[in-house]
Amino acid sequence: MSPLDEPLHKLVGDRTAKVLADSLRLRTTGDLLHHVPRRYAERGELTSLDELEVDEHVTVVARVEKVTLIPFRQRRGNRLEVVVTDGRGRLTLTFFNQAWREKELRPGARGMFAGKVGVFQRTRQLANPDYQLLDADAESGAAERFAGRLIPVYPASAQAPSWKIAQCVEVALDGLAATGWEGVGDPLPPALREDRELLALPDALERIHRPRSQADVAMARSRLKWDEAFVLQTALARRRAADSALPAVARTPRDGGLLDAFDAKLPFTLTEGQRKVSAEIFADLAREHPMHRLLQGEVGSGKTMVGLRAMLAVVDTGGQAAMLAPTEVLAQQHHRSITAMMGDLAEGGMLGGSDIGTKVVLLTGSMGTAARRQALLDLVTGEAGIVVGTHALIEDKVQFHDLGLVVVDEQHRFGVEQRDALRSKGERPPHLLVMTATPIPRTVAMTVFGDLETSVLDQLPSGRSPISSHVVPALEKPHFLARAWERVREEVGKGHQAYVVCPRIGDEEQEGGGSGKAARKSAKAAGEDLEDLDGGGADGEERRPPLAVLDVAEQLRRGPLAGLRVEVLHGRMQPDAKDDVMRRFAAGEADVLVATTVIEVGVNVPNATAMVVMDADRFGVSQLHQLRGRVGRGSAPGLCLLVSDMPAATAARSRLDAVAATLDGFELSRIDLEQRREGDVLGQAQSGVRSSLKVLSVLQDEDVIAAAREEAVRLVAEDPGLERHPELAGALQSLLDEERAEYLEKG
Repeated sequence: MSPLDEPLHKLVGDRTAKVLADSLRLRTTGDLLHHVPRRYAERGELTSLDELEVDEHVTVVARVEKVTLIPFRQRRGNRLEVVVTDGRGRLTLTFFNQAWREKELRPGARGMFAGKVGVFQRTRQLANPDYQLLDADAESGAAERFAGRLIPVYPASAQAPSWKIAQCVEVALDGLAATGWEGVGDPLPPALREDRELLALPDALERIHRPRSQADVAMARSRLKWDEAFVLQTALARRRAADSALPAVARTPRDGGLLDAFDAKLPFTLTEGQRKVSAEIFADLAREHPMHRLLQGEVGSGKTMVGLRAMLAVVDTGGQAAMLAPTEVLAQQHHRSITAMMGDLAEGGMLGGSDIGTKVVLLTGSMGTAARRQALLDLVTGEAGIVVGTHALIEDKVQFHDLGLVVVDEQHRFGVEQRDALRSKGERPPHLLVMTATPIPRTVAMTVFGDLETSVLDQLPSGRSPISSHVVPALEKPHFLARAWERVREEVGKGHQAYVVCPRIGDEEQEGGGSGKAARKSAKAAGEDLEDLDGGGADGEERRPPLAVLDVAEQLRRGPLAGLRVEVLHGRMQPDAKDDVMRRFAAGEADVLVATTVIEVGVNVPNATAMVVMDADRFGVSQLHQLRGRVGRGSAPGLCLLVSDMPAATAARSRLDAVAATLDGFELSRIDLEQRREGDVLGQAQSGVRSSLKVLSVLQDEDVIAAAREEAVRLVAEDPGLERHPELAGALQSLLDEERAEYLEKG
């Protein structure tokens, strides 16, 4: 076993090891040494204090400016207030009944102070912080550790401040250095290190934790970025190689079949992008190995049409196709739109159906017993060539006659186990087409979906109208909100329809949550009109609860949209009721649909031209882009109004301004990723595990990721089992815990 795999308790003791495991999930020596500093303080440098955020756990390097001992007035005891500065800002350290600290926290002393940022009398403070005086270290003979070196500041927790982590790192590095790093393998092949002029792993770990210059940090980070990129891309390359070796039934569409008949019925011409992507998919389907393709595209670019044509091609060969949708509303919408587009081709074997048609069935968890039994029978006998469904498709009792293609819509909403369960229903692995309407930056696609070939659909069908987007600052300019409702009335007056989207349903008290009741009280206290529902929060005060569908719909009916046909739609409605509302809205029997994000994807009502998103700052960038894509789907221009209470200078408002400024989903996806932070592009996006990427940035390190992918593909082609690269195989095991390994195996 490598020394990096040693449990931490052998190095730092049981108590410290438990703290590091519980608060930072550091369990081995390797975990500790790959927990790299988030920044470095110069020996004579002070840390910026003017950007500290309330409730954040911080470690700051600062100088004591002033010390005051304040006795309590009404009881025994005292409070020691220590003001520290970085030359630009100040921070108060407060110690209760610890007057003895006045002797060591003298003006001029420099130290590292750690704690949770709070506010007292409008002043930011750390209450009873941990600290380590750097000058005190000099007196104790430890100055050599800091002299001429940068001071690492680590991502920390309340239980494990930065300098305690640093002390553990020092112990680990000293121990490994004493043995000459014996037994520590290097996952990067020597030739790769030489070609890329990268440090050896021991040197990189030494320099990242004990740098003498910023150049040391840069070289160490460059090497560790390659570790993360190369090991991950090797895992994905092995996965692609394994998939390409699996057997599958080649599915080649036949001339004069169902696909040709469908194409002949289309009242429009496919875009060049749709034809190009379809050709890529048909080429994959014709191979005797399963297709694994990611189709990502702009909102409204026609992904469903591409997916349907792929399904028809498979049905032409006698196989079946299943489309997996994340919600019942979306499954019903897909089923409706597919049967409408196919016409009599979707009524195979039925009276009036086409002779070359097939049956298209819907399968959801809430279907009645008789309908469900018939759908299951149609699948197992092969009567149904296409099935559209939700998670109900995954159940054991669902069996197929010959499953040839699985189309997964909105991939990010499904767990690995769910996707794998559906793929396992074919005698041979079925072809897989993953579709997402959330554009993904190229580096994220290479990292999260690196096992899939990628197709991009970024051309909108002809006839689509532009969507104009505007931020409506409801508190700063209430007349803008009044004008928003006037615009909705104007659109309805032209014969069009509108959506109003809210972040919450509003019936939570029926579920025992109570927050819906609080929201109603909040609304009542603020006044009857929507314009009066103010948000607070500008000065860090507690915000009112999010606006709710039921409340907003009621107020709109009584107020600014009185006389219009206002309907509601949300996820807790009965399936039949949801379907009925969507049918009537699609048929033009309702003017305004007040809904939650249940309409976020897949809903297609070309006559809907306006959308008002309430509390828009409570939604993510990509989510807002998805919602906006529900309008402008016909020949009339679309309008999206993003209503917010947040002041202009806040990050929330800048997010909304970014959405309003561009319709480019790929650009917005980058903004979204930058603002959300990357998290774990492998774990969070796929398996829910904590971050595995410590140094690599999927946004900033595109060149490293692309180069690592090329190197990994080359190495796996030469040595699929990694027999000649045991250190790399060991790194794969260490990086990919059981849950991640399971993801890579199942995919």
